[in-house]
Amino acid sequence: MPRAMSENSFFEQDLTARINKRKEAGLLRSLMVNNHLIDFCSNDYIGFSQHPNLYITPEETKKSGSTGSRLISGNSIIAEETEQLIAKYHDTPAALIFNTGYMANVGLLACLPEKDDTYIYDEFVHASMIDGMRLSLAKRYKFKHNSLLDLEQKLRAASGSIYVAVESVYSMDGDVAPLKAIAKLCTQYKAALIVDEAHAVGIFGKDGKGLVNELGMENIVFARIVTFGKALGLHGAAVLGSKTLREYMINFARSFIYTTALPPHYYIQIQEAYKLLPQANRKKLFSLINVFKDAIKEIKQASFIDSPSPIQGIVLGDNNKAVQLAKHLKQQGFFTKAILSPTVPKGTERLRICLHSFNTEKEIYKLVNEIQVFLK
Repeated sequence: MPRAMSENSFFEQDLTARINKRKEAGLLRSLMVNNHLIDFCSNDYIGFSQHPNLYITPEETKKSGSTGSRLISGNSIIAEETEQLIAKYHDTPAALIFNTGYMANVGLLACLPEKDDTYIYDEFVHASMIDGMRLSLAKRYKFKHNSLLDLEQKLRAASGSIYVAVESVYSMDGDVAPLKAIAKLCTQYKAALIVDEAHAVGIFGKDGKGLVNELGMENIVFARIVTFGKALGLHGAAVLGSKTLREYMINFARSFIYTTALPPHYYIQIQEAYKLLPQANRKKLFSLINVFKDAIKEIKQASFIDSPSPIQGIVLGDNNKAVQLAKHLKQQGFFTKAILSPTVPKGTERLRICLHSFNTEKEIYKLVNEIQVFLK
């Protein structure tokens, strides 16, 4: 055995023990390739990842890499033009692009508050928001999901500058936040509202501008996060807000400062995706959502999440049952995903089903039928 392996054997054994513990609990994650299955799993809600306009790498981008961070050698006219296009599209003064949605949330939330400030966040916000808050020095309090009463109680007890973090459409339940009521409380208690629009952009609002735009709240929300890896079918994200916020993040958001910028062709693809957004077939998508919701009414053996978005779910309340249903559907040619605790609260383990504009009514009826077969 090589010397290096023997020196590290204790650590390898420790990692193996932890992996085995997760395996015994039925919680082991693994990578899968499911290209041959009917997609009821991905966040590609309007099929943009398959759109031919986004395949190309235009000649004008030339370089395959950006050569450095935006603050060193990686900035470009095309990067800034793309941010201006995004800001204009979402009716906001400025935008700053991050390499991923995770980096956008972590960078923004880690850099905003100071030691004596406070974060108040919905208990169901994405892990990237939680990680960003953890990296900050601020106090953190979570409120019950979509509970205005609990939010107000936390606001009353908060100190320093107060930031409230929510999603507009929640990634696991697919439900929407009562943004207007939340914003009213934020105004009352002088708190800044941060809204993650990852699962709303491309789906809600005029031309898919998001739920904040749909509600006419562009000037009320302090910061919005829009991602390109969901409905836009690409990669990356942007934080929307004032020009002051953009300048602040350029100086203080570590996940922006200390990372290599996106390659030039990414910006062209993002621009193309925004040009396509007004043409997306959202009408068909919402029609299929209604087809699915009607079809599941006959199923009495499980609880279905009441969601107005493409994210639907069957709550099975058991990790193993959720895993077995996903396996059954895979055998029948469907790609779905079991969502297990602790990703969702214990007792709410589920099968997450994502609907897309490229799915068909026939596929949905067959999917629902196979769910019935399994549950019976």
